[in-house]
Amino acid sequence: MKEKVTFWERSYDLGGGVKLELGKRTLVMGILNATPDSFSDGGRYLHVEKALEHAKQMVEAGADILDIGGESTRPGFAAVSVDEELSRVLPVITAIREALPQVPLSIDTYKAATARQALEAGAHIINDIWGLKHDPDMAAAAAEYGCPVIISHNRHARDYNDFVPDVLADLRSSVAIAHNAGVADDRVWLDPGIGFAKTYEDNLELLDRLDELTALGYPVLLGTSRKRFIQQTLGSPADDVVEGTAATVALGIARGAQIVRVHDVRAIKRTALMADAILYRARQ
Repeated sequence: MKEKVTFWERSYDLGGGVKLELGKRTLVMGILNATPDSFSDGGRYLHVEKALEHAKQMVEAGADILDIGGESTRPGFAAVSVDEELSRVLPVITAIREALPQVPLSIDTYKAATARQALEAGAHIINDIWGLKHDPDMAAAAAEYGCPVIISHNRHARDYNDFVPDVLADLRSSVAIAHNAGVADDRVWLDPGIGFAKTYEDNLELLDRLDELTALGYPVLLGTSRKRFIQQTLGSPADDVVEGTAATVALGIARGAQIVRVHDVRAIKRTALMADAILYRARQ
């Protein structure tokens, strides 16, 4: 019989009365793209009023964390300057902090300058799709602010020798960067980077073997929402694949994911509640 995966328990005091409990149930991170060109919702929440309205809707639907990004990371995306990124995210962070002061906020960026100003404005978590390897100052920023940092797997090219072991080795090297900069071990979360430098088959294999990532000893965040491999499987556009996303989330939770990053909060919250009813009972 396959051994049960380990689920890590962490309590975070993020300041300002904002707290986060990890390990009691699956946490749902709602995606808020303050961009004109994100792959499934580009332009919808570029203006502060629309972004705040959507943030409130996601929290009401069950989001535990909101992840705010000002630059699309879809395939073929165009990079933006720090100034442009900040002009998009800072007003949104400020508005949400005023309206929803108890909700943890994550800044989705690979630029340390953006991360620092976002944290000053009220964000609590760094979400770096380049695993601290794009900007040499990012790990130092995370250490300075003492915030949780989401280390995602990514590569510039799909040049693996042995796919899953190589992904794990890449993530270990990112964790080492964090540690060397002074990031506390309990502040590290890992993300397998589904969809980044990975083929259709790679994504399926990595999901199936997600427990090997959990075995590295860190909480795992899974971000599969509306991604291309789900669209390919279902033969549907990005805004019509919620069932496929739900399937990946349920499997991911069973394989050890403790945070799921999604667009369709209500549906995925319900999916997580059902998975938790089975899995968390089995952990007792």
